[in-house]
Amino acid sequence: MTMVTEQAVPVDSPTPPSARPRRVVLKLSGEVFGGGAVGVDPDIVQGIARQIATVIRRGIQVAVVVGGGNFFRGAELQKRGMDRNRADYMGMLGTVMNGLALQDFLEKEGIETRVQTAITMAQVAEPYIPLRAIRHLEKGRCVIFGAGAGMPYFSTDTVTAQRALEIHADVVLMSKNGVDGVYSADPRVDPDAKKLDRLTFQDVIQQGLRVADQAAFSLCEENDLPMLVFGAQGDDTIIRAVSGEKIGTLITA
Repeated sequence: MTMVTEQAVPVDSPTPPSARPRRVVLKLSGEVFGGGAVGVDPDIVQGIARQIATVIRRGIQVAVVVGGGNFFRGAELQKRGMDRNRADYMGMLGTVMNGLALQDFLEKEGIETRVQTAITMAQVAEPYIPLRAIRHLEKGRCVIFGAGAGMPYFSTDTVTAQRALEIHADVVLMSKNGVDGVYSADPRVDPDAKKLDRLTFQDVIQQGLRVADQAAFSLCEENDLPMLVFGAQGDDTIIRAVSGEKIGTLITA
């Protein structure tokens, strides 16, 4: 999709604390980790880690949900004849690999990080326990949620909303690869498509705007949890999103 060029701001520019959330859940797509290719691009993951580290040093609690599309996509593997249950579990393992990569670069930035997974794998991660995750966040650690919901047929978009509700986050930050917000139509096929700065969840559902799963929207709408959709590309997009700047599309109940 066509990206809208936005003026960059200094990474350390001050922002009034009242404009910032206290606790956020950041969704990162697997495609971002791979830079559009299969596997993990260390330079890209390092850049993401630096942004998250900057946000945490400013006193904001950050939890992350990672996708696994740079390794496996269950729905796509199913189309090629693989059993959907098994394909989805493969995708969950891909999210754990991305989570471990992000943990490594965050710790190199001096940020204590814990990976929690919905599938037990004690050698590399903690089991997902909401209260423990909250305690880590209160201690200034970053928490990365891997393995999706631990069950097939659940997307990481839905898991992002669910985790945000369970740990009492203030907002869901939905980082998207290749698009910088929600548009009135697909800008790749409609030259008149306009970027929308603000929407309600009902607007998204009624207009059939494909941004995230309807289940994720429903969870957010029913529990009055705002969602900010913004572009992953850029050296400071995560910082700007958390800082309350005008970026992407804000969706509210």
